[in-house]
Amino acid sequence: MTEQKSLLNKALPGLLIAGSLGGVAAIMAGLLSFITPVDDGSDGAAPLAQAGQDPETVAMYNVANSFVLPSVGPGGPNSPLAPAVLTAPPPAPAGAVVAPIKPNAKAKPLRIKIPKIKVNAPIGSVTVDAKGELQAPPLSKPNLTGWYRFSPVPGAKGPAIINGHVTTKSGAAVFRRLKELAKGDQIYVYRTDGKVTRFTVSGIEQVKKSAFPTKRVYGNTDNSQLRLITCGGMVGGNGHYEDNVVVYATLSKKKG
Repeated sequence: MTEQKSLLNKALPGLLIAGSLGGVAAIMAGLLSFITPVDDGSDGAAPLAQAGQDPETVAMYNVANSFVLPSVGPGGPNSPLAPAVLTAPPPAPAGAVVAPIKPNAKAKPLRIKIPKIKVNAPIGSVTVDAKGELQAPPLSKPNLTGWYRFSPVPGAKGPAIINGHVTTKSGAAVFRRLKELAKGDQIYVYRTDGKVTRFTVSGIEQVKKSAFPTKRVYGNTDNSQLRLITCGGMVGGNGHYEDNVVVYATLSKKKG
C-alpha cells in the first residue's frame, strides 16, 4: 500500500490535477494502490458503533470475528456500522443526482456544514506523506477538516475526499460524531468560487485500516461524489485508532 515519496511526487500531481479538471474518474484507477487510509494520530479510544446487529434484517458474513456486509450499509440506529466486502461498489445514490459542476481550476472547498451532527468547519488541504498515507489536518486544529488537494473539488466529477480528526489530546474534534450519519442526511460544501454544493449521504461503513477499501473510496465515478473519512474503533498498541469511518455521498443540489 505504500510507495516512496519520489514515486508519489511523479505520479500524483500531474495525473490527479488533470483528473480534477477533466474528470478524475479516468485517472484515479491507476493510482489507487498508492493511497493508504488516513491515520489522524489521535490518542484515546472511540466506541464502536455496532447498534442494531440483527442478522434477520441485514445479511452479513462473519469474517475474522467481525461483521462484513455484502454492500455498504445505510447507517442509522437499526443498521450495523460494519465494513462491506472489498469488491463491493460504492453505495447507490439515496435520491436525485445532479450533473457535476464544470471544471474551475481556481476553485477550492472553503467550508463544510453537516446539520445533523452540528459540523460547521473550515476546510484546509492535505496530501500524502512519504509512505503514501493520506495525512490529516494538524492536531493543534481540531475543528479543521482537510481536502485531499489532488482529488476533485467537491461538486466536480469524481470522488472528492475530505477528512478530519475524531479526537485529539484536547478532546473531541470536528468529526467526532461522523459515525452518526445515515443514508439521506445532507452535507453542504461551500467553495471559493461562490458555489454551494449539497451532497446526500448514500452509505457509511467502519473498516479496518489494514483492509481499507481503496478502490471503493478513490475509484472512478460518473458523477460528483464526496467521501468523508475519520478514525474509529479502538486504539491499538501503537496508540492509533485501528479503524476508519467512511461516509459516501452524492451531489444532489448545486447553486451559485
